[in-house]
Amino acid sequence: MRKVSVLIIFSLGFLFACQLTDNKTHRTGLIADHGMVVSAHPEASRIGKMILEEGGNAVDAAVATGFALAVCYPDAGNIGGGGFMVIRFRNGHAAALDYREKAPLRAYEEMFQDSAGNVIPGVSLDSELAVGVPGSVAGLLKALEKYGLFSLQQVIQPAIDLAEKGFPVTLKQAKRLNHYKDAFLRANRDVPAFVKDKPWKAGDTLVQKDLAETLKMIRDHGRDGFYKGPVAKALLARMEQDNGWITQKDLDVYRAIWREPLTAVYKNYKVISMPPPSSGGVALIQLLNMVEPWPVDKWGWNTPQTVHLMVAAEKRVYADRARFLGDPDFVNVPVKQLIDKSYCRERMSGFSPERVVPSDRISHGKLVGFESEETTHYSVVDGDGNAVAVTTTLNRSYGNKVVVNGCGFLLNNEMDDFSSKPGTPNSFGLIGGKANAIEPAKRMLSSMTPTILEKDGQLFMVVGSPGGSTIITSVFQTVLNVTEHHMTMQEAVNAGRFHHQWKPDVIFYEKSALDSLTKDRLKQMGYTLKMRSSIGRVDAVRVLTDGKREGGADPRGDDTAAGF
Repeated sequence: MRKVSVLIIFSLGFLFACQLTDNKTHRTGLIADHGMVVSAHPEASRIGKMILEEGGNAVDAAVATGFALAVCYPDAGNIGGGGFMVIRFRNGHAAALDYREKAPLRAYEEMFQDSAGNVIPGVSLDSELAVGVPGSVAGLLKALEKYGLFSLQQVIQPAIDLAEKGFPVTLKQAKRLNHYKDAFLRANRDVPAFVKDKPWKAGDTLVQKDLAETLKMIRDHGRDGFYKGPVAKALLARMEQDNGWITQKDLDVYRAIWREPLTAVYKNYKVISMPPPSSGGVALIQLLNMVEPWPVDKWGWNTPQTVHLMVAAEKRVYADRARFLGDPDFVNVPVKQLIDKSYCRERMSGFSPERVVPSDRISHGKLVGFESEETTHYSVVDGDGNAVAVTTTLNRSYGNKVVVNGCGFLLNNEMDDFSSKPGTPNSFGLIGGKANAIEPAKRMLSSMTPTILEKDGQLFMVVGSPGGSTIITSVFQTVLNVTEHHMTMQEAVNAGRFHHQWKPDVIFYEKSALDSLTKDRLKQMGYTLKMRSSIGRVDAVRVLTDGKREGGADPRGDDTAAGF
């Protein structure tokens, strides 16, 4: 468990100060007058801030930050994966961009099952068959083309420089690179840049020449620099070498898609989030609807009553997720019904403040007519009040550990996010149904929850998290921490978290999330509790009443707020 929050304050220069997380003391994150970027790595936040200072808007900074994360945060930052982007403009208009990976055209529902219909362990995670068609490059370029002010060369060059010249790895990065050394060697015939003879240590320089050349191809040729030409040929050669199924046709037909954002009202807040194939927006809105009638603010932060209510809502929402959610281009996803307040209230009709209903007695709702946690999130607000929330992923940490020869980027293992067999848990323990079954060119269901909140018609918060199945509950708790428990943005991000996902019927919690009295009371009520390592890594921005921006960077990682 990471105990120390690192707040990086940018004023006349970089001032570094460490402070222990303490939710009883009023602590704020970095405060800035104009622009703010909060991401998983200090180099990426620095680059996003630089773009804002040079006159770029929030979309320019988001795209620059995304390419930078592909260099300095290879755990999850990527050009070989996919993601979602939610944008709110200063005039209140909102947009949502889906650049989630797709199943290859050769894919079929039983591809990860043996002749007896049993799921073959590991194939959906640790093979070339695990790779979905990458969407990150298409998505970032599409956002820049439509809403950016800067050229592609302006926003991608800082990432190229970072890859070419290298950057100092952090202590946490050094430990992770050392931990995965054998996995990188097993997955690759050529030794990738992530491996060195001696163990990595903090301050060592990670240089990625091959990745720099790939980014130059994108800079000079746009989309075709990745989906055609030498980079595409190298990717396809790797597929052929290890019996992967992605073809040139898969790359040719892949498109990022603009979708209508989900919007809802929670008390006096407007919630703007991502629609399917992300389950995050639907689930977050359902959770907020379900707890809205109850006096959470009076009950207090993570008291037995509050936890009991939130867990009851989570059980119902994850049951609905398993039954109804999938790629809307392939299945009928009843979004309007699922987020309808009356439906959500009906789902909670059996809730009792004194009684626990076990998960095996909770199923999906009745409708008429009917994510490694090594994802990463970043939040951007520019000086004009435009806001961008981006969550992007390779699925597990460093994807499937495969580096495309000569190109320097990692491949994802997103095919595991499909239901390999309906009713069988994936690597995050999530149960999936027929709606998320594998089909050719289908986008796999995700838990990513990039979200923007308004208050009284004005921009209020930009929030999101990595964490696989815990993404939704991490965002949910962070929103309530601010709106109901009156925490600052940094306090809300620092606060201990818990998680329940219907099945298994267990409350997972961080050490700092529940005090002994709360744990005892929950056990007396019949709950099973299990302490685990950190849950989520929320990076968020809140707009204060005076218009200043407060960045909340999660102390569980190297996450950093940069503003001016």
